[in-house]
Order: sequence, then C-alpha cells, then structure tokens
Amino acid sequence: MFNLQNYSTHNIKNDILSGALVAVALVPEAIAFSFIAGVSPVVGLYGAFIIGFITSLLGGKPGMISGATGSVAVVFVSLGLALRGLYPDLDKESFSMLLLHYILITSIVAGLIQMIIGMLKLGKFIRLVPQPALFGFVNGLAIVIALAQLKFLAPKNPQGYDSWVDIVFASLSENYVMYIIIFITMVTMYVLPKITKAVPAGLVAIITITVVVYFIGINTKVVGDMANLIDVPLPSFVMPDLSLFNLESLSIILPSAIIVALVGLIESLLTLSVLDEMGGERGSGNQECIALGIGNMSSGLFGGMAGCAMIGQSVINFTSGGLGRLSSFTAAVLLIVLVVNFSGIISIIPIAVLVGIMFMVSIGTFEFSSLMRLKYMPRSDAFVLIVVTIITIFEDLAVAVIAGIIISALVFAWKHAKISTKTSLDEDGKKIYMLDGPLFFASITSFNEQFDIENDPQEVIIDFKNARVMDSSGTEAIDALTEKYENAGKKLTLRHLSADCKKVLKSAGPFCTYEEDDPTYKVVVNI
Repeated sequence: MFNLQNYSTHNIKNDILSGALVAVALVPEAIAFSFIAGVSPVVGLYGAFIIGFITSLLGGKPGMISGATGSVAVVFVSLGLALRGLYPDLDKESFSMLLLHYILITSIVAGLIQMIIGMLKLGKFIRLVPQPALFGFVNGLAIVIALAQLKFLAPKNPQGYDSWVDIVFASLSENYVMYIIIFITMVTMYVLPKITKAVPAGLVAIITITVVVYFIGINTKVVGDMANLIDVPLPSFVMPDLSLFNLESLSIILPSAIIVALVGLIESLLTLSVLDEMGGERGSGNQECIALGIGNMSSGLFGGMAGCAMIGQSVINFTSGGLGRLSSFTAAVLLIVLVVNFSGIISIIPIAVLVGIMFMVSIGTFEFSSLMRLKYMPRSDAFVLIVVTIITIFEDLAVAVIAGIIISALVFAWKHAKISTKTSLDEDGKKIYMLDGPLFFASITSFNEQFDIENDPQEVIIDFKNARVMDSSGTEAIDALTEKYENAGKKLTLRHLSADCKKVLKSAGPFCTYEEDDPTYKVVVNI
C-alpha cells in the first residue's frame, strides 16, 4: 500500500506525470486486445482499469503496470474457436454475448488459480528461469512490441500486392504522414530527456503533436478510428451466467483458465524480474501472484477480461520516473476517467504518436548487450537465448519460457552427467574411490562404470568428499552397488557424506542399505 512518509514532492510529481502518460497509452492497447479477443472494447478497458487499480495497491512491485494484454487475449481467441465448435448455429450477436460470459467465467477461474499459486508461495519458481532465457524473453518481446505496431501502418488493401516490397512502398505512399509523426515522436523521446526530465517525454509528444494535428487539420489515423468511445459507462457488477458452467463447458473453460493463469503469471513475474534488474530493488513474486489473482477475479465480476503485467507500459512508466505505487494507481484511475469523461479528446490522439512511443519502448526493452555477450557465452547458453527469442516472436511467451527452462535443464544434466574417480590403496590394503561430481539420474551410468568389483580387494571405500547424492536415482545406484559387492563377498563403506546426502539416503529407508565410515562427523550408521 501507499507509504506517504516516503513520498517526496519529486516522487509525487514524477509518479503522477508518468502515470498520466501510461493512462493515455493504455487506451489503444486495451481496445486492440479487445478486438483480438473478439469482444467489445469496453471489456478490455474495464479489465485494464480494474486489474491495474488492484495491482497498483496490492502488487509485489511498485510502479508495475498491469492490464489487458495480448498474450492473454490470444488465449481467448482459442476459447472462442472452441466455443464456436459447440454452438455453430448461433448468430453473431448471440455468440458474442455467449463468448463474453465464457470469458468472464474463465477470468474468474484463472484469478482463483493465480491466488492459490501465490498463497502456496510458488511464485519463487520464476527463479528457475535462467539468465539466457530471460534475455531471450526480453529481446523477443521487444521485437513483438515493434511488430505489433506494423498493423497500423499497413496499406488499405495489402492483398492487392504481389510482394512485400510493393506493400512497403504502398504503405509509405499511403501513410507518409504517419511516418513523419512517428519520426518526430521518436526524436522527441530521445532528445527531450537529455534536456530535461521534469516531464515525461512521451506525454509531451502526445500533447504537442495532438494539438498540432488537430488545429492544422492533418489527415491521419486517430484513436477514434479504432473504436467508438462515446458514452462509455463506469464498470458495474456483472454476474456471469453461471448456468453455463457445466461439464461440457468445463472442458473448454478450465483448460483456458489454466493457460490464462500460467501465461499471466509468467509474463507478470518476468516483468517483475526485468524491473528488478533495471531498478536494483527486488519485488515480491508471491504477492504479485495474489494481487493479479484478485484483479482478474474482480475484472471478471465487473465485466472485464483477464490480463497481467504489461512489460511495455511498465518500462514506459519506469523510464519516465514512475517508481512508486502512485504512478500505477494514477494510470488506472486516469484511464477510466479519460474513457468515461474525455473520450472525445482521446479519440483525436494520432495513432502514429502511440506507435512512435511503442517503437522507443521496443528499443529500450531490447538487451543489446546480450548480442555482444553471445560470442563469449557458452554455446548452450547462446542457443537458449536464440531459441527463446525465436519462440517468443513466432509462438507464445509461456511456451518460450518453458522451452528455455527445459533446454537449460537438459544442458545442465548433460554437462553434469559424468562423474569421475581417483583410486588409491590405504595402509590396510583397502581400495578408496574418491568421487568427483554429482550423483543423480544422468550420471548413474558413468558412476557404475567407475568400479571394478571383480578385481577389487575385500574392503572398498567410496569417498564422497567431492561428490553429492542428488536424488533417488543416486540412492538406488548406491544400493545396487552395495548389493553387488555383498554378492561378491566384499564390504563397501561410504565416507565423508554431507548432511544433505545422509538425509537423501536415510529417506530411502529400506530401499538403500549401506555402511558409513565418516571421520569428519564421527558417526557410524548401519541401516
């Protein structure tokens, strides 16, 4: 919550101004994502306000912006396709109303799942995402943000051209005014912060260029061209039609809700990690999970779609000086105020200004330093970075991150799949195997290859000073080896087991038998 004692005048000014900038930028984003999901723009705007408002107060990272997002909207596209398969004969109006109720119910269920994940403190598992995967996610998302703006620059009839070169020239000829505005916006956002940081450069660009375009009468696309925002009502409590919630609908709603919950959490927690890197202060992942869950449940109950953190808007807010909760609070409240009371003013904002701002966000988001690091990285890390970037662009954020984690885990297992030994004889003629490396499922084969049971003396010692037993596969390997030596009439002793190794072995109970000789711990355990 807000801590007013820690707020200086400078903090308040920056938070309010950056929040105002984000609020204006949220409007076309929410409208666009509503169109993607196949519902009224009001559904996306309500979601952006409600989710942003709740996470601004309860979220795990001050200043992080949440709302309706493309990654979640895409899931609702799949939901709509599945729903159309169940009701192929419904007319457009009836289907739209049915889809809305399905989206509201899915949003509520997804929010509940996110709350449970947060209360179980599972948000910490975002730490499993390796740094190369994080770089790949950020770079891929930067490219996706940039590519998402191209639809605003497309010619009126792109299907009428034979090649992409013709499409580019047609776009330049039809939208040359937009290109000029985009260029001026980007120059303003690059130059103004070098002169003064008293006001966000993006807000200056929006106000100045909108005034010039409006009073000179320049013909260009504006926000009002995307949707009719006249007489938008305030959000009101909407009870989703729970009669739709049956076994048949559950087969569609539950999988969609799980995907929405996971995609939302992954994007939110990765956004939190990115802002942590930029600001140096660590947020609370579990708190963000709970806040997002409450936000999505509330959004569904008040007629809004589910969403999550918005890395583009969060970076805009952060780089514009919005570091406190007041900034995200201002963005959410001002968004609904603008839409309800000043929709006419919002409607005249040139789309090109917002495109220019998002292009600068894309440039600021991309980790250019990661390109310089590629040649110095291990090949496996470079491979993960590139693969996650590509999957983020062409597939899905959640798929990209999961793929990055799986690839990194497999690479780690492969690198540590070998365990080495040095052998020696002590003064009593006992053979000592000095292990080096982790003993787990991937290194079992290498572990078994180290021992010469037939030619070993009557007493053998395995020294674990430089090794660790990592999992049950390791305990099974020790148990099997012990049995082989016992069948050969020889004694096997384990030495220098660490406390966690002992715990793993003892947890195996009757399935792992061994004798221990540990001069470090001064104990002998016989199981």
